[in-house]
Amino acid sequence: MDHAQTLRANAFRALHERAGAFVIPNPWDAGSARMLAGLGFEALATTSAGYAFSLARPDAEGALSLADTLANVRGIVGASELPVAVDLENGFADSPGECAQALLQAAACGAVGGSIEDASGRAEDPIYDFQLAVERIEACVAAVRSLPFSFTLTARAENQLHGCNDLADTIRRLQAYAEAGADVLYAPALRSAQEISQVVRAVAPKPVNVLMSGGLDLSVAQLAELGVKRISVGSALARAAYGAFYQAAQEIRDQGRFDFAERAIPFGQINQLFKQS
Repeated sequence: MDHAQTLRANAFRALHERAGAFVIPNPWDAGSARMLAGLGFEALATTSAGYAFSLARPDAEGALSLADTLANVRGIVGASELPVAVDLENGFADSPGECAQALLQAAACGAVGGSIEDASGRAEDPIYDFQLAVERIEACVAAVRSLPFSFTLTARAENQLHGCNDLADTIRRLQAYAEAGADVLYAPALRSAQEISQVVRAVAPKPVNVLMSGGLDLSVAQLAELGVKRISVGSALARAAYGAFYQAAQEIRDQGRFDFAERAIPFGQINQLFKQS
């Protein structure tokens, strides 16, 4: 048993059990993970979209393999001593057993938490049938409970993210995943404080993760008041970084100017950050 991984797992579980909400930002590589750790965040979660963009690939179109994702997990886990949860998309498989194996492989790379979604990856039928979706979470729960440490499993209901604005079905799924043993429930793309509140109440006392990646004007304090436990940002930090890069390059191309360099993080500051062990 890896004692350090057990300590990370216990620290991660404790974040979900204490009062209030916490932010779990989403680095896309080792460098961004080290920066977030240096800022004092208490846990990190990978982002499939942010990582895909760093490889010049689109998100959610099967452009990342499980091997790609595990390589990213190893880099982010190795960048700090913080607990890391992994975005495993749909487990890179339809079958419950293969989906569960993906979680065990992520744990072997150092992750102490992970999420599995009920999106199939098929445009013509984007969400798994209810029964299969539940069976997938049941298999994942059984797998992570076999680990020698407390792995935190998050179950995601993807309806809202795929244009199926059926909150009742989303809640039915989240409740079923909670009943199956998921530790955290997560429905990306909720559209209002009212929807968030409905989800929180529906799965209580299980903790809820809310995605703040644009479109919702709510603060950490407001989300905590709604009963949210965990707040992630998905690809938003990666997009912010790439957005600044893109605008800087446009400035060079269109204006022949380099004013962006004055807004960049000073070389000495970032270099010193990466000197730290």
